[in-house]
Amino acid sequence: MTLETQVLGACPHDCPDTCALVTTVRDGVAVKLQGNPAHPHTAGVLCTKVSRYIERNDHPERLVQPLKRSGPKGSGLFEPVTWDAALDDIAARLHVIKGNNSEKIVPYSYAGTMGLVQGESMDRRFFNKLGASLLDRTICSTAGGEALGLTLGGKVGMRVEFFANAKLILIWGSNSIASNLHFWRHAQAAKRAGARLVCIDPRKTETADKCDEHIALLPGTDAALAFALMHELIVNDWLDHDYIERYTVGWAGLRERALQWPPSRAAAVCGVPETQIVELARAYGNTKPAAIRLNYGMQRVRGGGNAARAVACLPALVGAWRDRAGGLLLSSSGLFPVDRAALQRPDLLAGRHPRTINMSAIGDALLDTVNPIEALVVYNSNPVAIAPESGKVVAGFAREDLFTVVLEQFQTDTADYADYVLPATTQLEHWDIHFSYGHTDVMLNRPAVAPRGQARSNTWVFRELAKRMGFDDPCFADDDETLCRAAFSAEAVDFEALQTQGFATLKLPDAPYAEGNFPTPSGRCEFFSARLAAQGQDGLPDHVPNYEPAGSSKEFPLAMISPPARNFLNSSFVNVRSLRAIEGEPLLEINEADALARGIVDGATVRVFNQRGEHRCRAEVSRRARPGVVHGLGIWWRKLGLDGTNVNQLTSQRLTDIGRGPTFYDCLVEVESAAEAAVAS
Repeated sequence: MTLETQVLGACPHDCPDTCALVTTVRDGVAVKLQGNPAHPHTAGVLCTKVSRYIERNDHPERLVQPLKRSGPKGSGLFEPVTWDAALDDIAARLHVIKGNNSEKIVPYSYAGTMGLVQGESMDRRFFNKLGASLLDRTICSTAGGEALGLTLGGKVGMRVEFFANAKLILIWGSNSIASNLHFWRHAQAAKRAGARLVCIDPRKTETADKCDEHIALLPGTDAALAFALMHELIVNDWLDHDYIERYTVGWAGLRERALQWPPSRAAAVCGVPETQIVELARAYGNTKPAAIRLNYGMQRVRGGGNAARAVACLPALVGAWRDRAGGLLLSSSGLFPVDRAALQRPDLLAGRHPRTINMSAIGDALLDTVNPIEALVVYNSNPVAIAPESGKVVAGFAREDLFTVVLEQFQTDTADYADYVLPATTQLEHWDIHFSYGHTDVMLNRPAVAPRGQARSNTWVFRELAKRMGFDDPCFADDDETLCRAAFSAEAVDFEALQTQGFATLKLPDAPYAEGNFPTPSGRCEFFSARLAAQGQDGLPDHVPNYEPAGSSKEFPLAMISPPARNFLNSSFVNVRSLRAIEGEPLLEINEADALARGIVDGATVRVFNQRGEHRCRAEVSRRARPGVVHGLGIWWRKLGLDGTNVNQLTSQRLTDIGRGPTFYDCLVEVESAAEAAVAS
């Protein structure tokens, strides 16, 4: 007799949509995955990537048993071992290093799962108790996140569903069709009702194709554009003076700075027509309600924090926050009252203050001979592929004296350099609980099927390591359902509702900042940040030019950004064959004029290079690239590249102005035909 059930879950991936899932299981096998039609934000719809999740879960290359390295680092040569043998040896190695200096042990993790349990609970308890180095998890969003906190008081903003009622939507630094599909549904509803959609992005994305207007500014010039908009709002008196006076701080200083940015100046910096800036300001100053969907692409440059601050000031100037369909949304994650202390137990540090390693500079950290890292435990991340300046990252991972443990679902670039690879469960195989950075629902994920082979959850691995390290605190015995319950207080989230329907909606006002009440120290939108000033920084936002501004180098004349390929999510899904078949191979989009000047034809293999390294891939002469800017679509596994590299061979470890974040899109390169390069060599 066939037994069929449906199990409620949540998408674990690094996306603002955090979709609700329904998995149909027949006789213990997942046979169908769909969006939960009962969840208003998901509405039964999934992106192409996650709709293939069963293919990923049942992939023939899933890791299903612990492996121990049997060949040189990077060779990918391993032999099977038992869980007991692997964990006993790992614990023994960590115990020896701990006895010398526990800070020489470093965890490395990020958003391979966004789950609070498998991503930041038992693991943090373990490393806190161990006294390991802390990891500054900056690789994606800290510049924009901290900038938003300094201006609005946190990662807060308007609710995504109310974009459907806006009359003007600026989609700033976001390819929403590819990376925020469910927001796009609301934007399309607004457009059908007469709203104007404007895409602000160096690349002519799929989203730009569907908007009413595309402003193709140069990378790293977003703050200049924002200030020019402010300039026009001021000189034309398109301001809400009452809102500014009652609910903001620092207007006089911001006004003075904005008046230094007439549209002509910004047009020269941004590389866009002056008339386009003037007309955008006119629309923003005279259309109500106006909403901004800001995303993280624009903050991955030297001045990314200041740029996010400048854009975040705009809604208060026109009083857009008065309407629930006005304002700005970068992230909603600050609205969730996550009890991270209960999950992570920082008290286990017992007064110790370990050093902090910035994950965006892991290449330099691994090559540091003064304060060397002796052991690295990697989970929920693939740093050899995704970290900047990957030539240094690879050199660091290749150290024979570095003990590396990788918890993984597949044999990634990083797993190839491990001493032990431990098979990890997927979202269909474990408990977890999720917040979102694109909507305001808490999501519960139940395991739908048994783990493949000997795969084990992250929490199980760290519980077992804790036992072997002699950590007997009761918190190390908490099971995964207990951890799910600990993530939110009973007053904040009804766990029974989560169990019944898979999601629970936060109780929030429709227009929370209509009368100020920002979660800043002043309760106002802070154009001037006393907190920044106290750190010796400029309290006002400013335009901070790129480390490598477009057009500033004769040797490397092209600016390169590396947005995600549409069917990948960071380095996840690269090995799903049906998705990789769509993407084809690593690709560089180049404008026709730039290609013609270099004798490059569509489909040719090119060498992309700068002072940090070189990378070979296929060129696509593309209307999506503006002159002077190329796009290295990522993030491919290095081992799948033409020469065993990917686009991060070229990116820099230098950090952003605010938030200590990476500067992936602050990168100059030159491009030449690979055939010509071979002849020259």
